Amino acid sequence: MKRVFKLGLLLALVLLLGAGAAVFWWLQRPLPLGGPSVELSIESGTPPRQIAQAWVDAGVRVPPRLLYEWFRWSGEARKIRAGSYEIRTGETPVSLLRMMVRGDVTLATVRMIEGWNFRQLRAELAEAEALVPSTVAMNDAELMAALGMPGIAPEGRFFPDTYSYHKGATDLSVLQRAHRAMQGRLEAAWAQRDASTPLKSPDEALILASIVEKETGQADERGKVAGVFVNRLRIGMPLQTDPTVIYGLGAAFDGNLRKRDLQADTPYNTYTRRGLPPTPIAMPGKASLLAAVKPEATKALYFVSRGDGTSVFSTNLGDHNRAVNKYQRGIGRDTPR
Repeated sequence: MKRVFKLGLLLALVLLLGAGAAVFWWLQRPLPLGGPSVELSIESGTPPRQIAQAWVDAGVRVPPRLLYEWFRWSGEARKIRAGSYEIRTGETPVSLLRMMVRGDVTLATVRMIEGWNFRQLRAELAEAEALVPSTVAMNDAELMAALGMPGIAPEGRFFPDTYSYHKGATDLSVLQRAHRAMQGRLEAAWAQRDASTPLKSPDEALILASIVEKETGQADERGKVAGVFVNRLRIGMPLQTDPTVIYGLGAAFDGNLRKRDLQADTPYNTYTRRGLPPTPIAMPGKASLLAAVKPEATKALYFVSRGDGTSVFSTNLGDHNRAVNKYQRGIGRDTPR
């Protein structure tokens, strides 16, 4: 009996040593990646289990449970620092965790501004420090195909934020992160939408949010501006918003919006066409996304700028025209917005 017990104990010890050796071997082996590099931004307070899953979602080809158990078993999981990280071929589980604990974040940043259109975004990426311009020869359609979104218009699909990256990273990798960020923000906003919204999809919410972003000079007016547009959508009234017309003019816009521009029918002319334009017109921020899906309750159908960044809201055309006369000095005197 004792011999059997000793034999079992010896076998258990051998298995344990074998398992330990396998774990040690894995910890020193390069992580398999889905590409030459994998990038990830970790927000403050993200749990270790989510960090492990995020690395796998970003392109690390290992079971997320394996990464999580390594983080947890090491005793260092709670020391992981927020930041933007990039790993390349040859990185091991040990060096990955060490990098996050030390906070070896990326070395350069590019800023995408709320309200920018895609043309402005591409120009900024082209000038970014040490960012490889891998998309410079691509047109918009080719770029979106490279991002895995063939046939999708690029406008408004990237979240405006400051993105960090390792010097030598590609502009495509930054755009991938900005697109994932916008998808996440848009899904989160859509989940909070008002039950009575006339918007039929997250894409429609994104389009409206982009208009709100361009029409709002005062942050605390976003909800009310969105409320005006939602009221118009509900009753089938044209949105009549200048930024969509300007967007439709593209590079031809010289800073002066003329009456003939408002009367020339294009897919983006919300004076001549009812409903939303076919695509977003800019990159909306988080506040505009939330305003689009949860607008402020208002009876207003009109608003006009005072010229100081704030607006006057009106429920009827007569009051609106008086506000136009007072604050715009005859500019668009009889034209509602």
